[in-house]
Amino acid sequence: MTGRGPEAIVGGRGNLAGKVVLVSEVERDRWSEWLLRHRHGNDPERRRAMLDQLAKVRDAVLDRARLGAGDTVLDVGCGDGLIGFGALDRVGPTGRVIFADVSQDLLDLCRRRAVEIDAARRCVFVRGSADRLDAVANDSVDAVTTRSVLIYVADKPACFSQFHRVIRPGGQLSVHEPINAFAARTGRDGRFWGYDIAPVAGLAAKVEALYASLQPPDTDPMLDFDERDLLHAAEQAGFTEIHLELRVDIEPQLPPLGWDAFAHSAGNPLIPTIAEALAQTLSPAETERFQAHLRPLVETGRGEHRLATASLWATKRPNGTEGVS
Repeated sequence: MTGRGPEAIVGGRGNLAGKVVLVSEVERDRWSEWLLRHRHGNDPERRRAMLDQLAKVRDAVLDRARLGAGDTVLDVGCGDGLIGFGALDRVGPTGRVIFADVSQDLLDLCRRRAVEIDAARRCVFVRGSADRLDAVANDSVDAVTTRSVLIYVADKPACFSQFHRVIRPGGQLSVHEPINAFAARTGRDGRFWGYDIAPVAGLAAKVEALYASLQPPDTDPMLDFDERDLLHAAEQAGFTEIHLELRVDIEPQLPPLGWDAFAHSAGNPLIPTIAEALAQTLSPAETERFQAHLRPLVETGRGEHRLATASLWATKRPNGTEGVS
């Protein structure tokens, strides 16, 4: 269960660099509720650590998009604007960014932020999913960026077809996705969220069964693909000069987490928090026993973190180059 979702934006290069815009409490859908609260357990320190990590991912995605002054960028699954607002710095005062997301709450949040930083005239906001970008015209953007979005879409080839359709000839695609199947297949034996739960394995199995019922490992879009599927989809869509890098990290689960931040975290917007899952699957006595074992491991950082991510970037064939080798 992976993904990243800060409650504030750290800008990219230029005049927005380092600017942090905090969020006021609003009525939220499940996407914004997770992104702004449940991803980091509503813990400010954990949120800041995520922001530091996310800044590096944002910059890498934008570097691979090869943006220039005056470009138009479509950020698909914009969330709270991590990549979109970073792109504004790079395209300059004559460029623009199209923020696209399925969540109206998050689009409204990005719109408010754009007004706050006096960038609204350079921003367009479109509600739509990655596989249905009907509001974006053919050959109309210089680059498409997306991060941790395709994991939510069943028809990933359709997404790449949409990306190819809207990008101008010679334009760029930059994708960054977690490969959740890696952790699911290699890190579950005897572990719960990376922690050794052998003494309470029976209780952990009840909780894991709830998560598996909500997101079946063999069929859920988060888990039923790997980096090879992304590469194939990009090639089939018609992209050329395709590049893919896979990064795998297996490391200690550091820094230690506060129990409340851990318990009130959810791996993604479609599943309950750990505390909610325990309440739904275990009796009060079982919950107490489970927490008595797990809490010391969480609070002392005695766990294992497994993460695989794929970065893919590609070019739409320029006009007049068909058949050129």
